[in-house]
Amino acid sequence: MISPTIVPTARTGGHTSKIVSARDAMRLVRTGNTVAIGGFGGIAMPEELLNELVALYRATDHDLSLGKPSDLTLVWTGCPADAQQRGVQQFTMPGMVKRIIGGHWAYGPAMYQLVRANQVEGYNLPLGVITQLYRDIAAGKPGHVSRVGLGTFVDPRFGGGKLNSITTQNLVELLTIDGQEFLFYKTFPIDVALIRATSADPSGNLTMEREALTADTLSVAMAAHNTGGLVIAQVERIVDAGSLNPRQVKVPAALVDCIVVNSDPQAHQQTGGSLYNPAFSSEIRVPLTSIAPMPMGARKIIARRAAMELRPNSIVNLGIGMPEGIAVVAAEEKASDLMTLTAEPGIIGGVPAGGLDFGAAVNAQAVIDMPYQFDFYDGGGLDVTFLGLAQADREGSLNVSRFGPKLAGAGGFINISQNAKKVVFCGTFTAGELDVVVRNGKLLIERDGKFKKFVHAVEERTFSGPYAAQMGKDVQYITERCVFRLTKEGLELTEVAPGIDIQKDILDRMDFKPVVNNPRLMDARIFAEPPMGLREDMLKLPPEARISYDEDRNILFMNFEDLELRSTKEIDEGNDYVRALVG
Repeated sequence: MISPTIVPTARTGGHTSKIVSARDAMRLVRTGNTVAIGGFGGIAMPEELLNELVALYRATDHDLSLGKPSDLTLVWTGCPADAQQRGVQQFTMPGMVKRIIGGHWAYGPAMYQLVRANQVEGYNLPLGVITQLYRDIAAGKPGHVSRVGLGTFVDPRFGGGKLNSITTQNLVELLTIDGQEFLFYKTFPIDVALIRATSADPSGNLTMEREALTADTLSVAMAAHNTGGLVIAQVERIVDAGSLNPRQVKVPAALVDCIVVNSDPQAHQQTGGSLYNPAFSSEIRVPLTSIAPMPMGARKIIARRAAMELRPNSIVNLGIGMPEGIAVVAAEEKASDLMTLTAEPGIIGGVPAGGLDFGAAVNAQAVIDMPYQFDFYDGGGLDVTFLGLAQADREGSLNVSRFGPKLAGAGGFINISQNAKKVVFCGTFTAGELDVVVRNGKLLIERDGKFKKFVHAVEERTFSGPYAAQMGKDVQYITERCVFRLTKEGLELTEVAPGIDIQKDILDRMDFKPVVNNPRLMDARIFAEPPMGLREDMLKLPPEARISYDEDRNILFMNFEDLELRSTKEIDEGNDYVRALVG
């Protein structure tokens, strides 16, 4: 453990300055340290600090007097990299890293190859659990108790989140409390926290006004500070002492040991895909008409069918990948204002971004800390979530985390899918060079994918179908050619796209036969070019959604908001419902 008293300081204008060079800051990282990296993927990633840590490790091969930051344990929620050359993608030198505990891994394939080759210990834990674990570390608790992960590969009965044979320490235990099963995630000390902010005063107070997220920055800093570790912050600029609004300070100076002023804008990108976008930091709002509609194809078909599951006044989560298209469809249908879209790192409202910008949003209503977002998610706050569909089996279990030599990691998938009231998985029916077209309102498969997605057994269980069925969860699986729903008997085929042959295009392309009970055709509007009229459908609530009767108080409640009646038949239907309700 490093004592903060060794941090170099200087006196500036009567205040103690914590501003140091990146090299001096990284010299404080010692062999065997546990280093927690704040942020969410490329958002709020302290990239200059990571670059300098790598440079220091390389330099010590020639000058051992510098000290060698080796045998490190890295901890992150969203992988701080870009799947190319940035961030932890550089941490592949032999001996530099001993262990990795990560939530999302897709942006760090080079790191996973070390794990896969048994050169580095590796754990994949739910992203939400890790971000909440920081708070439990700060609070001095022995661990984090949660149902998240039960029945999945994180459950110690199915591997405990370990990624290879040299990873032997159990970080997850099974508990029974009042007859109910829980998972216990063990806490551990943090020696060094690497975080990022926008502005700092010489004392170390940090604000994040130009960042797309506040992410887990405060929680990571507090966890390190309270376990005797160091907090090193990369910032964009230094401001005068006393000039920061206390209500905008995200991390107080008392938690910060070193400040490194960024010297390269490319190492302080706002997101993994954007150098800087003022809409992501809520400095401006953009017209939703600027979001271009998607072209017709498998992705739009899936997004359109999934968007039909949206309901007014609902709170919605959109996952990375295929579900991102639902936000685009909602904008095209002018229905974005009818529900609250959210993203796991703390976005509430607005339109979540996709690709390497994932996690950011435009026109957000609020941006909260990531651990609090997962408190909300874990407690059942989501009405519906739309998540990716990579591999499914007969029981409805899903794998989205590991496929042979590739590790995407669970990310927030386990937290979200286990706790949302309704779950909609979205993905193409097959994978690998799938080519479909729409002609005359029918779906035609020009070239089917090389790989089946509906298999006998998933490679890794990221979502447990049996556990969800036992809990009575509403689960759907939406593809471009058909729709399934989860039952206690497994998957049931409920809808088929026009133009699709059930036997040839569906059953013959699956490793198992689902339950088939007279599936209906998917809505024809999905396969037509014009907008579907989704906004009108969402506002056209059925009588049972608008009218309720409190028999005890003899009060009839009627909701006429945005009600449009276009025929006497609709009036009669409402009258008949009221008569039946009140007798």
